Order: sequence, then structure tokens, then C-alpha cells
Amino acid sequence: MIYSMTGFAAVQRDLGLAILHLELKSVNSRYLDINFRIGEELRFLEMPLRELIAARIGRGKFECRGGLMPSSATAGTRELAANPELLAQLAKLQDQVRSILPDTTPLSVAEVLRWPGVLGDQTLPQDILQSECLALAATALDEFIATREREGAKLAAMILERVARMRELVTQAEPLLPRALADYQERLATKLREAVANLDEERIRQEIGVYATRIDVAEELSRLATHLSELERVLKKGGAVGKRLDFLMQELNREANTLSSKSVSAEITAIGLEMKLMIEQMREQIQNLE
Repeated sequence: MIYSMTGFAAVQRDLGLAILHLELKSVNSRYLDINFRIGEELRFLEMPLRELIAARIGRGKFECRGGLMPSSATAGTRELAANPELLAQLAKLQDQVRSILPDTTPLSVAEVLRWPGVLGDQTLPQDILQSECLALAATALDEFIATREREGAKLAAMILERVARMRELVTQAEPLLPRALADYQERLATKLREAVANLDEERIRQEIGVYATRIDVAEELSRLATHLSELERVLKKGGAVGKRLDFLMQELNREANTLSSKSVSAEITAIGLEMKLMIEQMREQIQNLE
């Protein structure tokens, strides 16, 4: 399979006391870059989540968002109760701080209630939260990878269309070469005769032969065909192909540039320019492949 580096998935699970939600998204990047934007209640899970993601994702700028939301089913039926032990600890800490820094602003009620663990009846045991979160993350990754696979299939199909068009252009250019070279040699011979009246025909043929070798693009067309075959092989093999395909784009572009610069025919020049357009279109899409 070919995978795009662009993907998205959003999942949630009702844990009774709260609803756990996770959102995964990524865009293209040279390497795997994982960023987390998760609530403090899930911060202790950052490392196991990172390991889970890295085991299944190869490249991309990856962002994981998540947190706990109040459960609508229990919000109106559960009675909120503060954790008295934690409140006592907060009060003691506040007294200690203000004894040294008397101008410090006291904690507000809202700040106290937002303190992790104060509303004890809304907390979940860490082992249960970890198990549920990792299970939900695995489900989210399944959905996320499926979106990358669908996007990758579309990109691969588009690239193969461009490859097919470039093969057509190579096929069109090959029969044009003999006629283009013959026409150019005749024009060059005429100019040489006009410029050097006493130059013998054998010397003219030698000079033309040397220059014709320099402007012959048959080798470039052969290498283009070889690179296109390799591109098709890599796409069919699948996996993490982005970097390999990017290298092939450089090689294709080099041959297309040489084809255009050595061309002595308007038709071959036009073919070279269209090839460069196809290569640029493929390069843009390959930047999104893992």
C-alpha cells in the first residue's frame, strides 16, 4: 500500500464518569514529528501514546489532541464533592507561601476547583484511564491509517497517469530524432559551405558528425524510460516510498532538462517542456507520500 502523510481521525468513548476523546491529524514532513495537545489528566500517557504512534507511523508532522469531557448522562445526577484531604494540603501550602510572600494573591474558588483531584468523584483510576486511552488510541490509529491509505491510493493513481503520459511522450520523441538530426545537419552544412567556401566536404561531414553526437538525445530518452519503469516498480511495491520517489523525480527532471537543452527540433523541445510539467505535477504529490 501507498500511504499519504495527510490523515485525520476523531474518536471518543464514554467511560461513565467522563467521555474520553482523541483527535489525530498529520501533514507532510521529512521526518516523524509528534506533538501532543492533551489535558493534564492525560499527560502521564504521553510516552506510551508516543510509542504506540511511532510503531505505526513512519513520517509526517503528527498532532494528537485529547482530553476528558463531562458525561451528559451523569452530569445532572452525580453530586460533586471536593476532596477534603487535598483541600487541606492546598490551604497549608498557601499559608506557607503567603508567610514568605505576603503580597501573593490567595487562590480563588475557581482555581481550587480546577486543581487536579479536588473534585474526587470525577477522577478515574490511572490504570483504568491508561487502558481505555491506549485502546481508544489504537482504534483511532486504525481509522487514521485508513484515511492515509485512501489518500495514498488516489495520489498513486494520479502519479501513474503522469507516468503513462510521459511514456507516450518518449514514444513520440523517438521517431522524431533521425529526421530532426538529418534536417539540422543539412542546415548546418549549408551554413558551413556559405561561411567557408574552400572547406572540403569530408571536413564538413566530420564537424557535423561531432556536433551531431553532442546533440543526440537518444540516451536521454532511454534513461527517461528506465526511470519511469523504476517509478512504476516502486509504486507497485508500496510501503514508505516518498524519499525514493523524490530522488527519481530529480533524475527525471535532469533528463528532461538535458532533452530540452540539446533539442534541435521544435517538436522535441515541446515534448521536453511537457515532460517537465508532468514531473513537477508528480513532485508536488510525492511530497505528501510517506
